[in-house]
Amino acid sequence: MAGHARVAAILGPTNTGKTHYAIERMLGYRTGMIGLPLRLLAREVYDKIVAIRGPSVVALVTGEERIVPPRAQYWVCTVEAMPEGMGCDFVGIDEIQVCADPERGHVFTDRLLRMRGLHETLFMGSDTMRGPIAELVDGVEFVRRERMSQLTYTGSKKISRLQPRTAIVGFSVENVYAIAELLRRQKGGAAVVMGALSPRTRNAQVDLYQNGEVDYLVATDAIGMGLNLDIKHVAFSSLTKFDGRRMRPLMPNELAQIAGRAGRGMSNGTFGVTGEASPLPDDVADAITNHRFTPLKKLNWRSADLRFGSIDALIASLEVAPQDDRLVKAREADDLQALKALSQVAEVVARASDPRSVQLLWDVCRIPDFRGISHAEHAGLLDVIFGHLHQKGTIPDDFLARQVNRIDRTDGDIDTLSKRLAYIRTWTYVAQRKGWVHDESHWRGLTRAVEDRLSDALHERLTQRFVDRRTSVLLRRLKQKEALLAEVNDKGEVTVEGEFVGRLEGFRFRQDKDATGQEAKTLKTASLQALAPHFHLRADRFYNAPDTEIDFTEQGGLMWGNQAVGKLTAGDDPLKPRVVAFVDDEAGVDVAQKVERRLQHFIDRKIAALFEPLLNLQNDETLTGLARGFAFRMVEAMGILPRADVADDVKALDQEARGMLRKHGIRFGQFTIFMPLLLKPAPTRLRLVLWSLAKNLDVFPESPPPGLVTVPNTPGTPAEHHMVSGYRAAGDRAIRIDMLERLADLLRAQDSRKGFEANPDMLSITGLTLEQFADLMGGLGYKAEKAEREKVRPVDAVIPGADAAVAKDQDAATDGAVPVEDTPVMDAAHDGAPGAVADPVSEEPAQVADTGVAPVAETPVEAPAEGGVDVNSETEIDPGAAPDADVAGPETEVFYTFTWRGTRPNRQGPRDGGAARRDGKKPQGGDRPRGKGKPKGKGKPRDVGPKTFAAKPPRKEKQIDPDNPFAAALMGLKGKD
Repeated sequence: MAGHARVAAILGPTNTGKTHYAIERMLGYRTGMIGLPLRLLAREVYDKIVAIRGPSVVALVTGEERIVPPRAQYWVCTVEAMPEGMGCDFVGIDEIQVCADPERGHVFTDRLLRMRGLHETLFMGSDTMRGPIAELVDGVEFVRRERMSQLTYTGSKKISRLQPRTAIVGFSVENVYAIAELLRRQKGGAAVVMGALSPRTRNAQVDLYQNGEVDYLVATDAIGMGLNLDIKHVAFSSLTKFDGRRMRPLMPNELAQIAGRAGRGMSNGTFGVTGEASPLPDDVADAITNHRFTPLKKLNWRSADLRFGSIDALIASLEVAPQDDRLVKAREADDLQALKALSQVAEVVARASDPRSVQLLWDVCRIPDFRGISHAEHAGLLDVIFGHLHQKGTIPDDFLARQVNRIDRTDGDIDTLSKRLAYIRTWTYVAQRKGWVHDESHWRGLTRAVEDRLSDALHERLTQRFVDRRTSVLLRRLKQKEALLAEVNDKGEVTVEGEFVGRLEGFRFRQDKDATGQEAKTLKTASLQALAPHFHLRADRFYNAPDTEIDFTEQGGLMWGNQAVGKLTAGDDPLKPRVVAFVDDEAGVDVAQKVERRLQHFIDRKIAALFEPLLNLQNDETLTGLARGFAFRMVEAMGILPRADVADDVKALDQEARGMLRKHGIRFGQFTIFMPLLLKPAPTRLRLVLWSLAKNLDVFPESPPPGLVTVPNTPGTPAEHHMVSGYRAAGDRAIRIDMLERLADLLRAQDSRKGFEANPDMLSITGLTLEQFADLMGGLGYKAEKAEREKVRPVDAVIPGADAAVAKDQDAATDGAVPVEDTPVMDAAHDGAPGAVADPVSEEPAQVADTGVAPVAETPVEAPAEGGVDVNSETEIDPGAAPDADVAGPETEVFYTFTWRGTRPNRQGPRDGGAARRDGKKPQGGDRPRGKGKPKGKGKPRDVGPKTFAAKPPRKEKQIDPDNPFAAALMGLKGKD
């Protein structure tokens, strides 16, 4: 060694630029070597020098990585991997204070005592090493470097209150994971840095932090060794750590090494405690901020003069005690423990019988226990490796391939991937040893590729678990007060800065339900800020949308397409409801008013269109007196009034008043006064909503399905619900009021005192089976008597001129529901005209024979499921079929006889029906004469000829029951048979 070689100790606190200074000094020489405390830091320095001088002159040597170009001039190594005897011009050892570490200190002490550069040697580290270096190294030059920024203690803070760009330090994997999980929920996530991570995983995690994707870093004390990160604050979540043997409190200088990561360059930094860590004592905090610590007195040492004559000799040389009082014998390291364990294996002892074999055994024992399982298992693996190397000179390819292939899997969780990384590091270390494998290049590349894949997978899992990219991105944008970019797709899904945040339903934002706590607050703040322009654009589009895009629900909601944009509320006038727009407050008053105006325009136009007859009636100034009062009641009832409720008012109306009301489409029926146009499905649906609003109902009755003549009368359903729907309850079902009036027309012609049976027209109108029709009639005030009789077969099923409308009606009736066009049956030429029944589909009047019995279709009629059965039988039989000669014995059938069970006075015709009154006065309105001579209908009366009957013999003459409340015509006006 040259006598004029410089040996210097560059000492001082963190953030003094010591490592940077050493790199500059090394690059000033032709060759140089620098030893660093961590594989991670070695890779960082290697990359930095490669950027300056290029990869062809820079070597990287660690336990698990070896990059040595042919013309290497500068060697970047971990301290343990520094090759000896290189004769470099410059040698530097970083973090020299690790000499005092119980586990690794002896290696650093050895380098301090024996490693020198030809022209310059630098030791960089804490000022606590000044005493030992001065005593152990001759001619050393000390250079004191001051911290470039201030470090301040800020006390204790909750994790939720920690400022951005904070590193939270824990001393166990469980603690690190728990803190990272908490930060993910509250702050959007954190990067995780631990010494056990591979450099690739660690660098990827650090990049997350450095590029601002997350504002928090959770780490072990690994960050205390020279890693240069943009940290403003360091928070200790614990002040104790497990040192491999026991839990112990951290010394002030150890805390300072970690706290010093805060405030890099000229930026000041702070440190404190968080979580369960108690506040630092004042003297400890003061020592850290002023960089004053107790000087180190003794350094760990282990003899470098090893004897390889035998295993026992090697062990003895490793356990030699130091001769200097300033040195202390190092704790028994993992390599020595492994050597002692293998010395108890007879086969190993037999193999290690010469110095070369003993040295090989020692090299094997120095394989680090990356897996960290147990000393016995680690020793067992070393035994296998030593056996292969001793017996064959190299590790067999097939054996190594099996080990690597078993590890080469990227499935599993964080812990599983971490274990696989630890396992592959063992084989990476083995592949890096010269001469231990056949094809060093192949195995080094393969193990490195597996480690990279596992590292990438681990980084992905860490990020998935501990980083909420969405929240972190939004928090960063909000903090920077940048304009946030929001996008809304055709499904209403909202993304802000490319991150899904929720859905826009109309003019209300529904944020992602997975977000909770602080994350939810961040999402809402960022989303509504970004959505502000979208609210205005959407409001403009909605305001100009056609009415066809808007609709109301049966519960009073207002929809734009499939999105709820408001609801109806009761107004001062039932026909003038108010609207409440569903608009987020953050959208602004302008948006809310625009949406509300558009909705009000929609509902006003909808009422004007669907309730036009009713509004015309309301606005008719020509109506006076009783007619105007009756019109008011019709408007108030929204076009449907039970006749019983206004019987006196109807009686009081003269013919002129009724005529004026009929001009507005009002029909005076036997049961109901109604406006047929308002029975269409659309007006009915709107009427139910407006009526429910006026009644302040919590749940609105639903509109019946369009086209049904009868609907089930659900128990507990108020009768007024049916009436507003356009139906009248009768028994187990409710019948539509216009069809009920048509049925009443047919019932007037029947003898309700002696009893009558249902004809096909009756069943066709209602679409019911005979049993159901009997129940309906019971609900209308009739008594239904059930009986059986012998079935009579028709002699001739063909009746010339029979009305085919009956067959048509029967064929259309299924399951109690007769489809009817939207337009209900209009008034006949005069109210309740007998014999003129509009067809349910075509609305053309159909002539019904005035005999009171059922005509039979000219062609056989196929019986429908319900409502189209034989008139007097529950058995479905083709009425036109010829008698079956093979049927043995007479058949029976069920029939019903209907009689009126009311208590009306015994008089001719019903109270309001008939063609004449006893007092001889002219009938009015619905009571006016039904015409003279022939019954109304198309064409001339048909000569139906001889009649045959499917169920009963014909009656000689139709008799009018004077007690029948539905009798419609006087006997003098009845047509001839």
